[in-house]
Amino acid sequence: MSQARTLKSSASRKSASSSSDVPPGYVADPNVGPMLRYEASLPRLPVPTITSTAHKYLETVEPHLTREQFSRTQRAVLAFVTSVQGQELQKRLQARAADPSVKNWLADWWNETAYMAYRDPVVVFVSYFYVHVDDWARPDQAKRAAQLLKAMLPFRYLVESKQLEPEKVRGAPLAMSSYEWLFHSCRYPTKPADTAKKFDPTKHNHVVFVRKNKFYKVALADASGRDLSAAELEEQIKKVIAMAGEKKAIPIGALSSENRDTWTDARAALLAASSANAAALEQIESAIMVVCLDDTKPVTREEASWQCWVGDGRNRFFDKHQLIVFENGKSGFLGEHSCMDGTPTLRMNEFMLASLAHGKVDLGPPLDPSAASSLPAPEALTFQLDARTRSYISAAESHFDALIAQHDMEVLHYEEYGKEYIKRHRVSPDAWAQLVKQLAFHKMFGRPGVCYESAQTRMFQLGRTEVIRSASNESKAWAEAMLDPKQTDEQRAALFRKAVSRHMQYAAWAANGRGVDRHLFGLKKCLKEGEPLPKLYEDEAYARTSHWELSTSQLSSPYLDGWGYGEAVVPDGYGLSYSIGDNYIRWTITSRKRRTAELKHYLAEAATETREMMERAAAAEAQKKEAAGAGDKAKL
Repeated sequence: MSQARTLKSSASRKSASSSSDVPPGYVADPNVGPMLRYEASLPRLPVPTITSTAHKYLETVEPHLTREQFSRTQRAVLAFVTSVQGQELQKRLQARAADPSVKNWLADWWNETAYMAYRDPVVVFVSYFYVHVDDWARPDQAKRAAQLLKAMLPFRYLVESKQLEPEKVRGAPLAMSSYEWLFHSCRYPTKPADTAKKFDPTKHNHVVFVRKNKFYKVALADASGRDLSAAELEEQIKKVIAMAGEKKAIPIGALSSENRDTWTDARAALLAASSANAAALEQIESAIMVVCLDDTKPVTREEASWQCWVGDGRNRFFDKHQLIVFENGKSGFLGEHSCMDGTPTLRMNEFMLASLAHGKVDLGPPLDPSAASSLPAPEALTFQLDARTRSYISAAESHFDALIAQHDMEVLHYEEYGKEYIKRHRVSPDAWAQLVKQLAFHKMFGRPGVCYESAQTRMFQLGRTEVIRSASNESKAWAEAMLDPKQTDEQRAALFRKAVSRHMQYAAWAANGRGVDRHLFGLKKCLKEGEPLPKLYEDEAYARTSHWELSTSQLSSPYLDGWGYGEAVVPDGYGLSYSIGDNYIRWTITSRKRRTAELKHYLAEAATETREMMERAAAAEAQKKEAAGAGDKAKL
């Protein structure tokens, strides 16, 4: 019996037993699977009051402005809040939020603006990657790919059957509807905005491998419906590698690395070149996932991260989630970001890797030569190319190479301490890491960095993300004190704790749907054609403090050896993903060659100086207490 089937009964029991293990107000719907049972009773994304958003906005822009600039911004904000137009936009947004047919006032607007209508290439600007921790047994490429697939299939069953337990934060269930897009789905290039399609997994029970730029379809079950064993999958993958040979094909996958409008036109040309091309494309698009069998052997964290992030731009299909397996058995994942954020894909990757690490995967029996010989050969998905399509592919390769040549990446695996040490100081590890980053930016540029930290809002129906504006008056004061030799460590530590508290407050606001940026975005979207743009949006502070030169996000897992993304939001910024382990902090830094190695240096320096400052301050405080105690004893 397959592991997917054995998990069915236990998953059902767990769902039933945990249905009451939620705060009041959440009602389990018995007519849907356990995964979605709380979806209808999740609260709706709130619309903050316009005055609260104005107050938070002013507080977060102040560290980036001169006094004169801030005074002008204060006037612009006050004028907006008190204007008839501002009040009317707020009423329109509240009406949209109250509409029973709109589950989340932000979702459709945000998904289109941030993802589907975004026209730059997804690779570098939208997609994100994970590097898996190595398997200690060091399997070869075919064995590693086969085992990852076998470990993935039970998770697919739980998702597609809606048996997966909802994620929870402090007992409250989170939105799970985005899991629909985890398997058998694809993003499609269309104008003016992309679309996405979900395929029926029962009709498309196959995986597509890409090797030497050539695509191959492999069924995940035999003709009787029996799931292939890991050994049988491994044998099929070996056949794929042999069939691909050594010569690389014209890279159809490179088209998916293009500007989305260009890819739309190229896809139309590809379909027009031959009727067979549509069928080949659909086999790729409907697969459970694409598995990239790369012909490289990355060793260092930088090499593995770079290959998982961009590869060579050819042995890929960037419109789908992709597993990536290298010739030395290293592996990773590349996420297609448009329909879902990182937490569901992290959960899936952790499930696979933890299951393998703890021997919980039913790999099936050893290879039966007679049964293996009866398996159909992998199906080569071939494309008929005309001169126009070849021209599109050649241009895509050139555009990709030129874009990637502008970028570099550094990985800082900082091992002096991690979350266990940070917690001993009674400080949030995330807030600590964010302040280290602000200090590093101050060291490098002499000012606060305009910083986007992603906070998930999945406690609400169709929730995705909100911005934690990490730079604050308090973080600026602390960073300046750290660079001021006249300041004492006790003063610095006090400022540090104030900055930590400020960060935690804003993080809570963002997670609760009461941040600044999505509300201001929503108010702006409520403008009707011909209505003037409020002065708040024309004020220099708005453009400056939404120019996210530091795009940051934390995902931490013992099963990942790295993760990251591009500078994404602005061309002169940095992608700064990070993970906080028990005894390390790891940053992956990407940019368009904007002194990336220097930022890595300053991060390490800032992390060490923060620790040393806190230790000296704690020692000084302990000495004061000891002296005070000795004085009290002397009086006695």
